[in-house]
Amino acid sequence: MPTRQAQLTDDQIAYLRTQPLGRLATVTPGGAPQNKPVGFTYNADLGTIDIGGHNMGASRKFQNLAAEPRVAFVVDDVVSTQPWQVRFIEIRGTAEALRDQPALGPGFSNELIRIRPDRVLSYGL
Repeated sequence: MPTRQAQLTDDQIAYLRTQPLGRLATVTPGGAPQNKPVGFTYNADLGTIDIGGHNMGASRKFQNLAAEPRVAFVVDDVVSTQPWQVRFIEIRGTAEALRDQPALGPGFSNELIRIRPDRVLSYGL
């Protein structure tokens, strides 16, 4: 039975829209984790996180999804160090590697990774 897609809250979506960079964790075919910084956008029409970049289709993270579609995606920042104040959102879900898509930004290729959230955790938003 397929899992139900988790919905992001308005506060979580607003936070994502202020951040230009996140980190995507995928799993290699050999079972090792890989974590890379990525550009992204929140796709309001689908309720997904869309990740793009330069030559995305040739990247290891794109290729990893063929063997294991489960991913984790994190966006965080430090608001203050005195007092210590951090914010983050972690999205766990299933991703698909898509070709022939509109480029998400200047210099981006027309491949993207689309994450459908299964679980969303956040703090400090």
